[in-house]
Amino acid sequence: MGAELEIKDLHVTVEDREILKGVSLKVKNGEIHALMGPNGSGKSTLAYALMGHPKYEVTAGDVLFAGESVLEMEPDERSRAGLFLAFQYPVAIPGVSVANFLRMALNARAPAGENGNGKKGISIPKFRKLLKEKMALLEMDSSFAGRYLNEGFSGGEKKRAEILQMAMLEPAIAILDETDSGLDIDALRIVANGVNTLAGPGVGVLVITHYQRLLNYIKPHFVHVMLNGRIVESGGPDLALHLEEKGYDWIREMQENGGA
Repeated sequence: MGAELEIKDLHVTVEDREILKGVSLKVKNGEIHALMGPNGSGKSTLAYALMGHPKYEVTAGDVLFAGESVLEMEPDERSRAGLFLAFQYPVAIPGVSVANFLRMALNARAPAGENGNGKKGISIPKFRKLLKEKMALLEMDSSFAGRYLNEGFSGGEKKRAEILQMAMLEPAIAILDETDSGLDIDALRIVANGVNTLAGPGVGVLVITHYQRLLNYIKPHFVHVMLNGRIVESGGPDLALHLEEKGYDWIREMQENGGA
């Protein structure tokens, strides 16, 4: 079941420094939005603030999900509500297999009695069936499930693990924070194909990236440019192509000239 995400004049401070200075954005079901901008513009800050990272303090504005504010919700509550964040730098968890991690994540969301025995959580047979289906969908070898999460993973494997989590958790809104970071062309194509497979009418996607190359594979409906903590330009897919050709200097010049 999809749910709309609406960011309203969001201001965020990190260690007493204001990073986001009034960001407004709406991501509807079935839409893919790309958020682009140079380093330090506030893109990752937005991602972490949306998921409730305690380091990122919201000082003004609001974030509505399915019509309700999430600002008082803990990160796990936001996840259970249907928000998902794929990290730019996923953390390794030695000793915890991909499969066990995913089952724990699903169990944290499941209502009591989900496994058919009156207990909370997904049953092992049902989980194995679901995991097998999702890994096949993403063209992943079954041995991947038995490896410790992100330990010794290549950059591409880490990002594929993130997309597998997205597939298993089936969020209404997926935020992908620089998923293309550190990927070669082959890994980029695999990850992008996974995102395209999972995107659909009930899922909204916010793709955060520096480069057009990811958008050659994940086709956005809308492109937004962030600069100095604000979204300063929005448009269609052609905007990303223009950025690829001209860089961000023309955006900076436009802002210095009063947005003309």
